[in-house]
Amino acid sequence: MDWSPAGTQLVACERNAPLGDQRPASAFLASKREDGLLAPANTCFRETLRNPITFRTGAPKMLIRLAYDIQFDIPATVAMVTLLNVHPSRAADLLEPDELRTEPELEVTHYIDSFGNRCARFVAPPGQLRLSGSTLVQDSGEVDEVNWNAREQTVGDLPHEILSFLLNSRYCEVDRFSSIAFELFGQIEPGWGRVQAICNWVHNKVAFNYQHARPTKTALDVFTERVGVCRDFQHLAIAFCRALNIPARYATGYLCDIGVPVVLPMDFSAWFEVYLDGRWWTFDARNNQPRIGRILMATGRDASDVAITTSFGGAHLRYFFVVAEEEIAAGIATA
Repeated sequence: MDWSPAGTQLVACERNAPLGDQRPASAFLASKREDGLLAPANTCFRETLRNPITFRTGAPKMLIRLAYDIQFDIPATVAMVTLLNVHPSRAADLLEPDELRTEPELEVTHYIDSFGNRCARFVAPPGQLRLSGSTLVQDSGEVDEVNWNAREQTVGDLPHEILSFLLNSRYCEVDRFSSIAFELFGQIEPGWGRVQAICNWVHNKVAFNYQHARPTKTALDVFTERVGVCRDFQHLAIAFCRALNIPARYATGYLCDIGVPVVLPMDFSAWFEVYLDGRWWTFDARNNQPRIGRILMATGRDASDVAITTSFGGAHLRYFFVVAEEEIAAGIATA
């Protein structure tokens, strides 16, 4: 949890790991169907290492089930904002409604923030609060796109709306990295290869450890301590990129364990995006390999812009579960 002047923020990769439910995803989803969180089962699940599947002609290559169940103890009436919906850029891929459910039932208002993320706001009364939801997304089943020919653009040629992703932000002290970034990466040819070199360096030099997560850790702290969680890897890579005049922004969402060993408990994930050749591209300094089933929820300058929940007062996390699993429709043949 991150206490800030704006309130208490719950950020991907930062919550206390033991809070996560360690049951297999299918067992968790079965229990949620029993209590009404999910629709009745009409699908089957694969629990082990998975590979992309091919559906019949005309059907999506992959279906991904997304669900979350987050519970708080609320000591006093508090206003809250959440970013728990799939990003508007993936709205056309939704096969089921993507709606936030609250217990108790509250009046929820939706809006789009300045970064283009879908947000929800409400006022929670004292007592227990449960936030839950589930949706089904169609996905290409392809790994993250790679383009070694993608080029950097000079700052003078960048669109106006991209310039803010070159500047300092709360967790990315760009001005402190100018000399460091040039010394490490300044001699590498600009473009995709230089960004990949940054990812390689961060991935190899920083150790992952939940026990070293803290809400105040900045990119400079990560560079000094060489340990952190997924958001810390991305903040350091973002700071390096911006120090080299490469626009970079923070991203959060679901990342399926498809084609890789399943790791429980699951969490929302963090990665970052870089602006090359007139568009945004996905990079991930934590995993440092193209992945399947990455479902975007929100983007911003750093983690403070894309907190899963922000409470303007006390909200104590008591339970947390998130799942992103490949779902195979019953009766659909695979090849």
